[in-house]
Formats: sequence, structure tokens, C-alpha cells
Amino acid sequence: MERVKINIFLRTAGLFLTLCLSAYLIVTERYTYFLVIGPIIFYQLYIIYVKQITLYREVDQFSQALYYRDFSRNFNSNSLSELSPLYSNFNDISRLFQQVSRDKETQYQYLQKILELVNTGILSFETDSGEVIWMNESLKIMLDRPYIKNISSLSKRDESLYKDIISLKPGESKIAAIITKRMSAKTLLSATAFQTKGVKYQLIAFQNINEALDETESKAWQKLLSVLTHEIMNSIAPISSLADTIKNRLASLDKRLDEGNNLVDLELGISTIKKRSEGLLRFAETYRNLNKITKPNIQPLYVRDLFENLHSLMQPTLLQKNIELEIILKDPNLMLDADLALVEQVLINLLVNGIEAVKATSGPRIILYGEIGQNEKTIIKIIDNGVGIDEEVLDKIFIPFFSTRKTGSGIGLTLCKQIMMLHNGSIQVASKPDEGTSFILQF
Repeated sequence: MERVKINIFLRTAGLFLTLCLSAYLIVTERYTYFLVIGPIIFYQLYIIYVKQITLYREVDQFSQALYYRDFSRNFNSNSLSELSPLYSNFNDISRLFQQVSRDKETQYQYLQKILELVNTGILSFETDSGEVIWMNESLKIMLDRPYIKNISSLSKRDESLYKDIISLKPGESKIAAIITKRMSAKTLLSATAFQTKGVKYQLIAFQNINEALDETESKAWQKLLSVLTHEIMNSIAPISSLADTIKNRLASLDKRLDEGNNLVDLELGISTIKKRSEGLLRFAETYRNLNKITKPNIQPLYVRDLFENLHSLMQPTLLQKNIELEIILKDPNLMLDADLALVEQVLINLLVNGIEAVKATSGPRIILYGEIGQNEKTIIKIIDNGVGIDEEVLDKIFIPFFSTRKTGSGIGLTLCKQIMMLHNGSIQVASKPDEGTSFILQF
């Protein structure tokens, strides 16, 4: 920098002295000396002009590089030019911007990866136009859509969800249902808003609360069932025992007491009480099974072996009812970590339900399907082309004691849900009346 100051000072001083000498020659009318002084003045002015143009050009190039974020330009700061200090500053600024740009890109990529890894769906869109700016992978899986251009396009597929999103104000939360061809789920919508460059944006978080609701609901039902079965069995067991004792004593009495019909009637009544008490005990014992499953014996299993066992077990029933069972397994080496007995119980329950659903269908068909899902989790599907399930019933089928069949106990699907929760998995259903039903097990 000192050298630059000295050069500018010498150049300015030289021009000043030359002009002073020219003025003195004009005053003393020594015009012939202008043949020497004139070219010197023009040369000095030319040098100043060239230096200014060079400086302007370098500054302009540097500003253009900053504008277009081109930080690859390197200025020669090692030259003997008096602009070397300026070139050195330019290079320092470029390196600083490069570092800031790399840090921002790293932070952006880091944030992107975090948002892609979380299970919460994220959607960002312009408040006025509805144009979608960004959505993460979790939301794409939830909505079963790879891309959404405008938020209004949701109204064509799920009008209820679209209305819930549009009506949601910043800072509010709301529980909404997401219904796709693959599954239905409850989600907690949370909204926030921000503004940048005069444009308003809205950010919506979609948090799947099915598992939390299932766990809370399951614990509540378990407590209720525990109380019910305890009270029922405590009340019925003494009655049954007493009825049995009375019956035995009556049978041992003198046969002379059997001359009248009153004793026969009494014995018949007591027998009826005993039978009914035993029936109620079996009923309570059946529902107590809901609370018996506590810890599964987890082992690695081949899905193909699981499907083969089910096929062998159910084949006689399927042949008798003329039902086609199709097994689709994309990867023969597909595995899952599960309790074999419990998972087989789930699949048997679902197959029995499927058999019941397709019994009145022309060309009855059930599909066992296994694959790796988008989230690298093992998925098993049981698909039938039966009568389907009405939409108003769909949310109730996992509730204990609820059944759409006259002979159903309402415990099968509840047990299936309990078992899947013990495996840290989930069971979901998608169905359309007169088209069929799909149960999706995710491990």
C-alpha cells in the first residue's frame, strides 16, 4: 500500500511540476521549449488515463464476478503492478464469499437431509397463489404423491384434507384424516407463516399420530378389559361352583324324593345355571387373551417360509370354497424380525376375514404380497376382491367387541393390532365397497 501511495504522489507531483514549468515558459515567452515539455505532459496524462481505465476495468470485473457468484477468478497479486494490493484484497474478498457460500450450501444440505429423515411431513406454499415451494419425502409417502404443483390440486383427491389445510391459521393445530388408495391415517396439522421479499408463505407440518392414538387407545382398552374380565370371572366362578355342588347333592338324595316333578325341575334349572356360567367363563377367558400378549419372541424370519406355511394351512379351506390364493414376493430373500407364532396368528385372522369377504364374489381371489417399502421397512399386504368395508365402519374395525358379522366376536382385528404394536409395527386398512379390501402390515 505504501508503494501505491508513493507512485501516486510521484505521478501527481511530476505532473504538477511539469505544468508549473509550462506556465513559466508561457509567461517568459519561451515557446520553443514546448517541443520538449509538451510530449512529457501528454505522456503523463496518458499514463494517468491508462491507470484509471485499468483500475475501472478490474473493479468492474470483480463486481461482475460477485454479482454472478463466480468466485473462480483469481487476480495476480504477485505482480509488480501498483494494483497488486488491490488484487490481493479482491482475492481475499472472493475467498471470504466462497467460504460463506460453502457454509450456506452445507447448512442447506444439512437441513434438507434432516427434513428428509424426519417422519413428520413438511409442506411449504405461497399463501396467495397456493404454489407449492417444497415438500419432503415423508409427506410424499403420506399423500402417496411424488409431486404437488399447487395446493389446490389436493381438492381433487382429498377435498376434506384440502379444506383443513386452507382453513388452518398460523399457530393453530388440527387433527385431520389422510385417505389414499394405500391406507388411511390420522395426522396432526400444525401451521406457521413467514414472509420474504414481500411474498407470504405458509409452512404446514403433518405429524402421523396413528401410532400414538393406537397406543393410548390400546392401553385404555387393556385397562377396561382387565377390569371387566376380573369382575366377570370373580362373579361367575362362585355361581358355577355352587350350582355344581347343589347338583351333586341333589343327585345323591334318596330316590323317593324324586317322586314329584319339582326336584326334576330344580335339577334342570341348576344345570342350566351351570352351563350358562361356564359359557360366560369361556367368554371372559376369550377376551382376557387381549391382555395376555406381553412380550414377543423376536427372531429373523424369511417371508417366503411364512407364506408357505400359511398356504399349506389354508389350502384345504381355500379349495373347498373355490378361492384362489396368489402369492407375490418380489424378493425371495425378504426377511423380517418377528415372533413367528404371533405373526402367523395375525395373517390367519386376516385370511379368514378375507375368505368371509369374498364368499359372495364372482371369481374370489386373495393376494399375499411382500415387499420392501420406501422407508426400508418390510411390508406385507393381504388383498381381497370381496365386498369391501363401508367408510363409516372403517374407523371402527379395530375397536374391541366391534364386528360387522353376526357371529363375530370383535376380537380378531384388535388382537392383530395389539400384536403389530408389540412388533413396533402398524396395521392399516384401505377399502372400497364392492371393490375389495387391503390390510397393510408394516414391520
